[in-house]
Amino acid sequence: MDKRLSRKVLIASLTGSSIEWFDYFLYGTVASLVFNELFFPSFDPVIGLLLAYASFSLTFFIRPLGGIIFAHIGDKIGRKKTLVLTLSLMGGATVLIGFLPTYAQVGVWAPILLITLRLIQGLGLGGEWGGALLLAVEYAPEEKKGFFGSIPQMGVPIGLLLGTLALTLMSLLPEAAFMAWGWRVPFILSAGLVFIGLWIRKGLDETPAFKEAQESGQVSKMPIADTLKYHWRQVLIAVGAKVVETAPFYIFATFVVSYATDTLGYDQINVLNSVTIATFITAIMIPIMGRISDKVGRKPVYIAGTIGMILYAYPYFLLLSIGETWAVIVATVIALGIVWPPITAVLGTMFSEIFSTKVRYTGISLGYQIGAALAGGTAPLIATWLLSQFNNSSSPISIFIIVTGVISLIAVKFTSDSKVTSISDQSKSRQSI
Repeated sequence: MDKRLSRKVLIASLTGSSIEWFDYFLYGTVASLVFNELFFPSFDPVIGLLLAYASFSLTFFIRPLGGIIFAHIGDKIGRKKTLVLTLSLMGGATVLIGFLPTYAQVGVWAPILLITLRLIQGLGLGGEWGGALLLAVEYAPEEKKGFFGSIPQMGVPIGLLLGTLALTLMSLLPEAAFMAWGWRVPFILSAGLVFIGLWIRKGLDETPAFKEAQESGQVSKMPIADTLKYHWRQVLIAVGAKVVETAPFYIFATFVVSYATDTLGYDQINVLNSVTIATFITAIMIPIMGRISDKVGRKPVYIAGTIGMILYAYPYFLLLSIGETWAVIVATVIALGIVWPPITAVLGTMFSEIFSTKVRYTGISLGYQIGAALAGGTAPLIATWLLSQFNNSSSPISIFIIVTGVISLIAVKFTSDSKVTSISDQSKSRQSI
């Protein structure tokens, strides 16, 4: 593959992934600042906040459905067409949120419309990740699949950074202006990002691996049925491997904000800045870890990161307990910028290497999204509950992080290291299934 096409593939996979996560995190941030007041009014502000957060969490449980629907399309008609659908769906829902009337204007229809659009976002996100990953991995030269597969994973920190930056700029407005119209601007302007993403993807052909499957007649008629019948073990492995990647992330990136401010007394701006600094470093470290996996293998890099996560579970909270600004920055940078990248960088490529081409989109989407729903959507809630049950002690949360690491180590034990095995070779060995 020539360098020009390589760059186009990498930009297309990264752009779409970043836009999707920008939309996703933008909603999560605005939920606690705006939606609790404008869309879920209540005599009890805590109830309004809980309802706003609940609308954010809904997508964790709708994402597997989105993964099934769009992965089915992706394994039948192609990755490229599906990616256009997912990006259009999520981008369109995000823009429409910016135009929604409030509860004061249309009453109960306001939260109904908001939740409906949030569910549409979840469906789009559920299908986007698998497509963006396969666009990169199935185009990649065999010796660079780890690096190519790590690029879509950069969408998480980049999306988080873009969402934080957009709201930081709008927060400079007077509070009345921000609540009236300022919060809507990032949602509406995201339309420009979506058009850019669609334009970039338009110039790409279908992935070589899928075209090979089409030419050989190895396109599944019922991808979900074939996946659950012949590849259910691989799906379970993917779900288990996802646990240590997603649960600690939401503890380090979201739970820490309330824990450090409410329990430990940090200034909220310092905690938010520490997450911003850490995610910037994360975006740099992910492709580096991807390159390393091309030299030593996906499995060793993943295991090293998981063991690092287990070993860091207690020191993380010990650093936070110091109470100084430098401590929260160091703790978060190590967690998100050093320990987490080797896990997330190789996760997608590792998933793609355990499924055949005919069900690869469906298999990786099922494993990734079910794992995210079970571990990611519940992690902040579990951490909050543990804190309340054990007198604000962080030790149970550390144990929880360790347990996620052990689960993932057990799951990945059943995978082979595919550093030197081509995806096409693996596919041919499984196509007869």
